[in-house]
Amino acid sequence: MTDIITLKALCEELKIDPREARERLRAAASDAKANTELAKTRKPRTPWQWVKGSAAEKEALRALRK
Repeated sequence: MTDIITLKALCEELKIDPREARERLRAAASDAKANTELAKTRKPRTPWQWVKGSAAEKEALRALRK
């Protein structure tokens, strides 16, 4: 079974506010050229979550660390 990592877990790891994290992720997902995998996996009105080790998770981490 695949491991799922949630936004809550990333926020705890990076010590950032979940509201600010969602704002950053929305902005990153809207730029499909720079973050193709993040834009593909984003579905409105669903929780932010990724398969551990996936390209989308790496793009999300990059967007959150900016």
